[in-house]
Amino acid sequence: MTEDWKNDRIGSALRGENPTVLRRLSAGFAVIGDVQFLPGYCVLLTDTPDVHRLTDLPRHRRLNFLADMELLAEAVERVCARRDPEFRRVNLEILGNTDPWLHAHVRARYHWEPEPIVRHPVYLYPAERWTDPATALGPQHDDLRTDLTAEIDRLIG
Repeated sequence: MTEDWKNDRIGSALRGENPTVLRRLSAGFAVIGDVQFLPGYCVLLTDTPDVHRLTDLPRHRRLNFLADMELLAEAVERVCARRDPEFRRVNLEILGNTDPWLHAHVRARYHWEPEPIVRHPVYLYPAERWTDPATALGPQHDDLRTDLTAEIDRLIG
């Protein structure tokens, strides 16, 4: 599969062509992040391509999106805490400064992160961390993907 899906992450998810999708939720898609230098990094994508802000959604869809974000965050927390005793917490962010469509970052944080970054936003990591092929999403993350999907399914129940 080519990486054309990256040019239309939501449309490709809707068409079943986005390989990062873990599970379709009530108001979006739980996807595993393209980079995994902080293992467990996930994103919640809206399932409505023309939505740019949370407030673009009707109130009931906003609440569904936020509930999906919380569900994904709990799944990440549970999986990462089981996999790494140095798991610290989950950070949640709805930014939209680079990619205009509505999405929420679900970032696992760890005690082994370097000071002072561990106490600051993830985007303060050096640029090379975001492009390092060693931590790019790949087959080495299949077990993590499986664990995250299974935990999402357990939480949906």
